[in-house]
Amino acid sequence: MAMKAFRPAILIIFALAMAGCEHSPAGLPLTKMQIGKQTFHLEVAATTAAQETGLMKRDSMPDNYGMIFVFNEEKVREFWMKNTRIPLDILFLDNSGRVVSIRQMEAYDLHLTSSLYPAKYAIELNKGAAADSGVKVGDRLTLPDLPKESG
Repeated sequence: MAMKAFRPAILIIFALAMAGCEHSPAGLPLTKMQIGKQTFHLEVAATTAAQETGLMKRDSMPDNYGMIFVFNEEKVREFWMKNTRIPLDILFLDNSGRVVSIRQMEAYDLHLTSSLYPAKYAIELNKGAAADSGVKVGDRLTLPDLPKESG
């Protein structure tokens, strides 16, 4: 009997401990990043599974929110919008944080959107957010501490 009364207390302590962690509702780490004149909260997609899922099957995304994809090497990157319901801007950055390309992607579009130039990072934001923030190709962004890509 004492263990049954004890279980809720453990769950409450666990929930309080988790509340202090910086994770998204999808369970991904969160980071803050200055992009142009705005600060964005970015989910960090550094695993193959997180990168394959991306922002799929979400109905909306808050303003000043997005996802940063972290790769181990610079190369031309290609993204598509399979099962992605939100139109997006995608910023491609090289190893130093320089914006090498900014593209727009429409919901559910299965055509590949290329970085055009080698990129180590890709940042997805709500469509129009890149222009609203004032960021442009050639700008150098300060990258937060990010994990390395893992399987």
